[in-house]
Amino acid sequence: MTKGTTSFGQRNHKVHMTCRRCGKRSYHIQKKRCSSCAYPDKKMRRYNWSEKSKRRRTQGVGKMKHLRQVAKKFRSGFKDGRKQFIKAAAPPAKTAPASA
Repeated sequence: MTKGTTSFGQRNHKVHMTCRRCGKRSYHIQKKRCSSCAYPDKKMRRYNWSEKSKRRRTQGVGKMKHLRQVAKKFRSGFKDGRKQFIKAAAPPAKTAPASA
């Protein structure tokens, strides 16, 4: 049997399917592990030797729904919309003179 064209016709089964965490077609069906994000491990797969892949999936590449709100609240001093009641300095309480 040859190693070329005829052998490539035998490749008709899927090894990887789409990962439910990262969405890539990297989830190995038999191993039950994603080669891209390491799902179902709790920690995401990332290595320092791959600077580009770290850049692609780091913080700030998505919508950042929650973080944008936090930044906005930070600028306004985390006020929540209610009126701030500032307690004025209370005058000292009057005491009755002690009778002798």
